[in-house]
Amino acid sequence: MNTLFPVFLKLEQLHVLIVGGGYVGLEKLTAVLANSPQTQVTLIAPEIREEINELAASHPSVELIYDRYEPHFLEGRDIVIVGTNDKAVNHQVQQDCKARKILVNVADTPELCDFYLSSVVKKGDLKIAISTNGKSPTFAKRFREVLEEILPDSLQATLDNLQQIRNKLKGDFQDKLEKLNEITNVMK
Repeated sequence: MNTLFPVFLKLEQLHVLIVGGGYVGLEKLTAVLANSPQTQVTLIAPEIREEINELAASHPSVELIYDRYEPHFLEGRDIVIVGTNDKAVNHQVQQDCKARKILVNVADTPELCDFYLSSVVKKGDLKIAISTNGKSPTFAKRFREVLEEILPDSLQATLDNLQQIRNKLKGDFQDKLEKLNEITNVMK
């Protein structure tokens, strides 16, 4: 049973630390910036892929630090994503985060994660997050591809129209809710 609580974070109001400069670090940095391009991100690793350098060059809010992880790098960080190929480092970062009550995701190690990164479908302002409860990120990715294919690009116009209608509705919350339910009932 999936007991995860879904949430959409305003990541641009947080400071993210990514530990790991290899392929996984690149994947996580790309995901963060694709969803929240202005997020303040610090990425630390003794070696950093060239693709990460290129991505950071086009995002001034990304800081790269060529160094080994040390607990002091957690200071001022709100959320941490770990993706090194060293299990001891991954575990140490997770333990240090726990001690400081910082949420942490350790790639490919569900038992060390406070949260999972979802596969995301984006169509304008519509964003759908897909979780398999850490069981199969590959399935989530494939399901995302299916949804991207079947959801029309015109969804943004629909969302804009619904927002205009919502802004013009009179009455209390219940009246507005009933009217919006009536309007969107055609989606069934």
